[in-house]
Amino acid sequence: MSNFTTGDLRTIALVGHSGGGKTTLAETLLFKTGAIGAMGSTEKGTTVCDFDPLEKQYQHSLNSSLFHFSHGGAHIHMIDTPGYPNFMGPAISALDAIETVAVVINAQNGIELTTHRMMSLAQKRHLCRMIVINKIDAENVNLPDLLSRIQETFGKECLPINLPAQGGTAVTDCFFNPAGESDFSSVAAAHSALVDQVVEVDEKLMELYLEQGDSITPEQLHAPFEQALRDGHLVPVCFVSAKTGAGIPELLDIFAKLAPNPMEGNPPMFVKGEGKDAEEFRAEPDPKKHVIAHVFKVVMDPFVGKMGVFRVHQGTITPNTQLYIGETTKPFKAGHLYKLQGKEYQEVKQLIPGEMGAVAKVDDIMFDVVLHDSHDEDRIHMVPLDFPQPMYGLAVEPKRRGDEQRIFEVLHKLEMEDPCFVMERHPTTHETVINGLGDLHMRAMLEKMQKQYNLEILTKPPKIPYRETIMAKADGHCRHKKQSGGAGQFGEVFLRIEPMPRSAGFEFVNDIHGGTIPTQFIPAVEKGIREVLVSGPLASFPVHDVRVIIYDGKSHPVDSKEVAFATAGRKAFIDAISKARPVLLEPIVNLEVTVPENFIGTITGDISSHRGQITGTRGLSPGVSVVLAIQPLSELQDYQTRLKSITGGQGSYSIELSHYEPVPGQTQAELIKRYKVHKDEED
Repeated sequence: MSNFTTGDLRTIALVGHSGGGKTTLAETLLFKTGAIGAMGSTEKGTTVCDFDPLEKQYQHSLNSSLFHFSHGGAHIHMIDTPGYPNFMGPAISALDAIETVAVVINAQNGIELTTHRMMSLAQKRHLCRMIVINKIDAENVNLPDLLSRIQETFGKECLPINLPAQGGTAVTDCFFNPAGESDFSSVAAAHSALVDQVVEVDEKLMELYLEQGDSITPEQLHAPFEQALRDGHLVPVCFVSAKTGAGIPELLDIFAKLAPNPMEGNPPMFVKGEGKDAEEFRAEPDPKKHVIAHVFKVVMDPFVGKMGVFRVHQGTITPNTQLYIGETTKPFKAGHLYKLQGKEYQEVKQLIPGEMGAVAKVDDIMFDVVLHDSHDEDRIHMVPLDFPQPMYGLAVEPKRRGDEQRIFEVLHKLEMEDPCFVMERHPTTHETVINGLGDLHMRAMLEKMQKQYNLEILTKPPKIPYRETIMAKADGHCRHKKQSGGAGQFGEVFLRIEPMPRSAGFEFVNDIHGGTIPTQFIPAVEKGIREVLVSGPLASFPVHDVRVIIYDGKSHPVDSKEVAFATAGRKAFIDAISKARPVLLEPIVNLEVTVPENFIGTITGDISSHRGQITGTRGLSPGVSVVLAIQPLSELQDYQTRLKSITGGQGSYSIELSHYEPVPGQTQAELIKRYKVHKDEED
C-alpha cells in the first residue's frame, strides 16, 4: 500500500529546448533526494532517463521518460521530455499527465523555439507554469538581460522566486526567507513583487496586505500563490545549475511546498460525447469513485511487450481491477501494475489519483484512450492536443525479400509509440510513405527499425501525387471487334467528355436512348472508363474532374459481351481525352513557417524563389512570427533541409492541401517524357 495520499503528490514535466540540461537536472534531483546512489551523465550514457541505445548514441532525449522521488513530505512524479523540435510528440503528450510544467531555459542560449512552443501549449491546457533557468554558472551569461527578455516575451507575471548569488554558485530565496544578497537586483524588491502579484487574486488578503505590509507570512500566501499559478497570473522563475547542484535544494522546496497537488490544479480537459453534443466532464481525484485514467504514452518494449503508460485521474486501480478501454465492451484485468523509474519497472499494489503507472501485455491499449471501470464513463475522452503535423516524408520498402508484410507490422508499432509519426499507403503513387517532423526524426526511426526489429529499409523521396484532367470538351469513339474462331467480341461506344470544377471528381452520365447499347452493358462501359481514371494516358496519374456522357453505340446479338464494352469504353475515353487539351495538375499547399522574426526576409525570399506566393505574416509572440504562403508541393520536398540551413534549426513549418493547379508547360513535358521512358523500359 502507498504511504502517501493524493494530497502528497506533485506531477511535473521538464520541458524546453534541446541543450537546456533537462536530463541532467532530472539526474541531480534523483541524486539529491536519495532516489539514486550516484549521478550518471549524458556523455557516458548512464542517466536514469536517457536509457535507450539511440539516446546514448545521440546524447539527447528522443522520448519522454518517467521518474519519481520524495522530498519534504511530497511524492513527486516527473517526466523528462525531449527538446529537439523533431521529437515534440512525446513532449506534448506529457502535458495531459501533469499539473505543472517546468520550462527549462539554457542561460547561455536564452529563449529558443521550443521554449515558445511549450509555454504556449501549457497555457492553452490551463497548466501551472514555472521557468527554470539552468547553467547559471556557465561562461558568458547575462542573467539580468535574460530575465528581462523572459518578462518581455511571456509577460510581467514571470517573477523570480529566487535569485543567483555568489557568482552563480548559490541562490538566494525571495519567497520563504527573503534575506541575503544576490548577484543582481534586490531580494527585498523581488519578494515585494511576488507578494504584490499573489495578493491580487485574493481581495481579503489584499486588504490585509495593505494594512499589515510585509508581515504577511508564506503560509498566508500559500493558497493565493497556487491560485495565481492556476490562473496564469504568476509564472515563478528560479535559477539552478544542474551540474553543480546550485539552487537544487531550493527548487525541490518549491516543488514540494508550492506546486499544486492533483486536488489543487486545474481539472484535466475531459469531455463526454462527440462533436457538438460533447459536454465538459470533470474527473474528481477521489480514490473511492469509479476509475478514470488516461493513456498518454505507449511503449513497445522488446522484453515486456506492449505497455500502456497512464495517469490516474479518478478512483484507485489495483491488480484485480477490471478495466475497459474507451468504448470497448470487453474488460481486461489490470494484473501487474508498475511505476516507472527510467527503464526500471517497479511493481506496485495500487495506483491512486494523481499517480502515473503502467500495465503491460494489453494488445488493445492505444495512445490517448481512457481507461475506466464503468460503462457510465465509456464516452469520455481528452480534448485533443495540438500536435505539429508530420510533414517530412520518405517512401519506404523492405531491403530483403519476404519482409513486405513485416514492414507494416513494425511501422504500426512505431506509430503507436509516437503521435507525430504516421504511415500511409498512397493509392495514387502506390507507395508506402512514412511522415515525421524532420530528417533527424526519420533517421532515428530507421535506426530503431534496424537495431530493435532487425528490419532494413530502402528509402527515397515520395512521389508527388499529380493528377490528370482536361480543359475542353471532346467526343470519343471506339468500335471494338474481335474474331478468333467461335464466339467473338463486339462493342461500339460513342461518348462525350467535359471538364468539371476542381475537386469535383468524376461523373458518369448514361444518355443512351432507344437501346443502342443494352442496359446490361452500361456498367461495363463505366468499368472500362474507370480503369483509365486510375492510371491516366498522359503520364499514368489518376484522372480527376471529368464528366463522361455516353450517348450512342452499337451491339451484336451474339458477340456483344461485357468485356467487349469495357474495352470499347476504355478506348473511347482515351480517344476523347487526347482531343480535350489534357493537362497535369499539381497539388498546391497552404504553408505556415514559424521562425524568429529576424529570419522573415530570408524566408519570404526563399519561398518566392520556389514558385510560392506570400499571403501574409502574423506575430506568434514577441520575437517569433509566422509566414503564410501557398506553394506547389513539389517545391517543398527538400524544405526541411533548406529551413534548417536558413534558421540554424530554429524554424518549423506545417502544410495542408489547398487545391490543384495545372503544372507549368515545361514541367508537364518533363513528366510525360519521364513516363514514356519508363514505359519503354518496362516494355
